[in-house]
Amino acid sequence: MPAMPPSKPFTRRTLLAGSAALGSAATLSGPALAQGDAARVLRFIPQADVTILDPLATTAYPTRNHGHMCWDTLYGIDASFRPQPQLAEGHTVEDDGRRWVFTLRDGPLFHDGEKVRAQDAVASIKRWMPRDTHGQTLAQRLDEIRVLDDRRFEIRLERPFGLMLDALGKASSYPCFIYPERFANQDPTKPFTEVVGSGPYRFLANERVSGAQVVYGRFDRYVPTPVGTPSMIAGPKLARFERVEWKVIPDPATSAAALQSGEVDWWEVVPSDLNPVLKRARDVVLERIDESGTYASFRFNHLQPPFDKPEARRALLGAVLQSDFMAAANGDDPRLWRDKVGCFPVGSPLANDAGIEALTSPRDYGKVKADLAAAGVAGASVTALHATDVSNQNALMTVGVDMLRKSGFQVQDATSDWGTLLQRRQNRGPANQGGWNALIALFSGMEFSTPAGHLLLRTNGENAWFGWPTSPKLEALRDEWFDAPDLEAQKRLGREIQTQFFQDVPYIPLGQYFVDSAYRRGLTDIRPGLPIPLNVRRG
Repeated sequence: MPAMPPSKPFTRRTLLAGSAALGSAATLSGPALAQGDAARVLRFIPQADVTILDPLATTAYPTRNHGHMCWDTLYGIDASFRPQPQLAEGHTVEDDGRRWVFTLRDGPLFHDGEKVRAQDAVASIKRWMPRDTHGQTLAQRLDEIRVLDDRRFEIRLERPFGLMLDALGKASSYPCFIYPERFANQDPTKPFTEVVGSGPYRFLANERVSGAQVVYGRFDRYVPTPVGTPSMIAGPKLARFERVEWKVIPDPATSAAALQSGEVDWWEVVPSDLNPVLKRARDVVLERIDESGTYASFRFNHLQPPFDKPEARRALLGAVLQSDFMAAANGDDPRLWRDKVGCFPVGSPLANDAGIEALTSPRDYGKVKADLAAAGVAGASVTALHATDVSNQNALMTVGVDMLRKSGFQVQDATSDWGTLLQRRQNRGPANQGGWNALIALFSGMEFSTPAGHLLLRTNGENAWFGWPTSPKLEALRDEWFDAPDLEAQKRLGREIQTQFFQDVPYIPLGQYFVDSAYRRGLTDIRPGLPIPLNVRRG
């Protein structure tokens, strides 16, 4: 069958064509920050609204960042990916790695004034384990976790778990935040809506404006760790502003204008189209805070037709042209993105080319349609979740919908805002009952560098991330990776994992792109790794 002709990629220019020009963009109401406000208030534009307050209820990064503002962890990962004590004072390891005893610092308080106790830590770990990929592996090896006294608790293992501190101190996607025991004892599948934190800022619920504003106030009784240097989420966390106001502004042109005028201080994610404009702005600094980039994926619902069939998922591999998706998400300059990306991102020690021809061989829609017909799903109805108020989600799914239609599917383009998408993706039912068949998943590259934190590689059925794939072979290889004796063994397993990945296709990699953050000149102490407004000060 003939190879399909090169497609004209969707460009960000095309997708933003309807946006207002910068010179005429509406900005936030009111004047730029007054001198008094500037000293005590930081205004931050997040990539999207915080629609869910419970960090164990979603992997959405706005909620993760909200979590780091409000809660603390036992350990924190620094920029070199080394765990450092946070709420923990320290630990001991005995019995060949099968007994861990943790001691909490004396002094940290929750926002209601109660002390952070070992009872709170144990309950929080128990609530976290079923949700997180590290936690699920820990649970499989767990013999017992129990409180010894108010400041000490013990974890006993049936098998050693060498990544214990990495798991308890992880930065992204279900961090093990420490909640008050009464919250931690709640069912993790039922999100709590009240925030009683253990971190440097309090969530000011009475100032929350859905779709517009999230506000945090400094918790004056917070006791930061006395050890280490601030790095990623390790070291002292300092609240240097009395208030941090998150301004939700979906339109990129409006965000750029607000930053240039000084009405906001920091814009978390800048679309690449606007980099040249902001580079010319005298009082704005562009910085790549997360050097690992964003790993983009096309995720299937494995519980519902047509993508419950692995043959259908494998057939669609032949329709994906990663460069089309990357150009749509981040512009035509290939220096800003990578294609030929497998199940591990560029920069991972496990990145390899096993089976990559599934994504790099000549694209051929005729063959794709024939393979879908052979799988018995030709012309099937597909519902694609499409958030139009988050620019990169919108760009990537616009290309995805086009790809699905060219493959012969009857596509229901389920456009919505980001909050609606987050709610709908939890529905495991058929699309005509509020479910879905495909969505775009975006994660930091650092999160997927190994199988330990790679949410989309988990194929443990109902306990997997949204889409709920099942593959005993991938799960067995992942478990073997945890016990690999050295890097060479891990790399060998990485190739085996990717080979099996292209058979099971839990998702399709779309590539990896790199974005900048932008902030007003004069802000200092911005931590590399995660764009979270902690420790920041106005020089």
